[in-house]
Amino acid sequence: MWMWVNRSATTYGPNTASASAGGITVTATAKVSKIVWKMGDGASVTCNGPGTPYTSSEGMAESPDCGHVYSKTSAGAQNGKFPVTATSTWTINWQGGGQAGQLTEVRQTNVQVAVGEVQVVR
Repeated sequence: MWMWVNRSATTYGPNTASASAGGITVTATAKVSKIVWKMGDGASVTCNGPGTPYTSSEGMAESPDCGHVYSKTSAGAQNGKFPVTATSTWTINWQGGGQAGQLTEVRQTNVQVAVGEVQVVR
């Protein structure tokens, strides 16, 4: 299975915003530093980039940078699907008013994935 992010400022970054008050302007830039995918079959995959989008020309090739190979179908899982969770860690660098710092924000999304057939291709 190939995993990737449809990249934009709000889904992967960088996303920059500024705010001013009392003559001080603070600028913050946020971007994803990693995504941890829990695959629903007990496996966890950490991707340090956005992943590569799958295209049909790839056929049965494994993802070059963010993928997982299921060893069993999801037939025995609840509702016949694996619950996949993607947890992204955002690093936020800010500066303003003569100071600077870094914050971390964690976001999570879930999807259900049906794996109906497992083939070994080597």
